[in-house]
Amino acid sequence: MNLNQVTLPATDIEKSKEFYLKLGFKMIVDSSHYARFETPTGDSTFSVHLLEETQTNPSTIIYFEIEDLDNLVESLKQKGFKFESGPVDMPWLWREARLLDPAKNIICLYYAGENRKNPPWRVDRTK
Repeated sequence: MNLNQVTLPATDIEKSKEFYLKLGFKMIVDSSHYARFETPTGDSTFSVHLLEETQTNPSTIIYFEIEDLDNLVESLKQKGFKFESGPVDMPWLWREARLLDPAKNIICLYYAGENRKNPPWRVDRTK
């Protein structure tokens, strides 16, 4: 099984399209209520779907891994992106920066390297 895509709600589809294009995604589906993007690297896709309203306090966090995180964050700040936090080293051995998209969905740009799938506390499946 392979994760195909994640879809987030959008209250203003045009602002959401602009936000993700400016982040570096490539649009592959464009309609008045839905947009789907290819991630800048890798084989994943990502989409937004128009809803009249979204959660007022979202708890889902979408993670996008970027090897050169600090330089990307600085570049995005120069383009006008506002970050909620980071880049900062986290106790779970990831470096991350968080921002909100136009619908207030939490987007985490991070770098974990080997720790993404193999942290020191990884479950031993041989037992």
